[in-house]
Amino acid sequence: MNPSNIRTEIEKRVMRVTIDRPKSLNALNSKTLTELQAALDHASKDDEVRTVVLTGAGDKAFVAGADIAEIRMSDENSVGTLVKSAHELMQCIQNLGKPVIAAVNGFALGGGCELALACTLRIASDNAMIGLPEIKLGLLPGFGGTQRMTQVAGVGRALEMMLSGNPISADKALAWGIFNQVVRQDQLYATVDDLAFKLANSAPLAMRSILSVVHGGLDLPLEDGLKLEAKEFVKTCQTRDMQEGTAAFLEKREAKFNGT
Repeated sequence: MNPSNIRTEIEKRVMRVTIDRPKSLNALNSKTLTELQAALDHASKDDEVRTVVLTGAGDKAFVAGADIAEIRMSDENSVGTLVKSAHELMQCIQNLGKPVIAAVNGFALGGGCELALACTLRIASDNAMIGLPEIKLGLLPGFGGTQRMTQVAGVGRALEMMLSGNPISADKALAWGIFNQVVRQDQLYATVDDLAFKLANSAPLAMRSILSVVHGGLDLPLEDGLKLEAKEFVKTCQTRDMQEGTAAFLEKREAKFNGT
């Protein structure tokens, strides 16, 4: 596959995926969704990739939304296929078993907001704006926003964003818990890379278990969530990574995890 709408590179166990449609503010069309899915599938299978960074080309937009021209011309079947592809991509990101960091460099609206919400962590530049403006087009968020924004920001704030359609600033999104960090625009990628490289050197099996337990426990009663946690804790105690990590702690040295 030779992608034309995204760029990928791997450095120090970090895969950077850049949506490269700056003329359309990196809008998500069917081809872009397919190419992103292929990149994430590769990241899932490649043991040398331990962390993924997702961003958009240029400094105006992470992703300004779905491709509205494509949606407007779609019939029931084709728009259903588009939504299915988007949902599969977002689920793939959420369930990758490896952290995915959204580097939000400008507008993250509609499908771009939903893409960022599917990521593990979201770091934004101070000029970022995030929102779900679909109601202004006679639509509702269709790439997972109705569910994930509610989980991240709470029902009241999520409904405020969806019913008004108005985007919010990076600082407000930080205060609402949507962004993990907000940094100066010229510091965004350095900040994201620093975090990505640190995560890539952490214990991959423990990281996979943490992500699995957190996401798997969201819809479970507390008692069942604790059982899931206990099961994964016992599993990680049987790994060589645990032996290495505990030995490094006791020997006051840096651990070197190999994912076994």
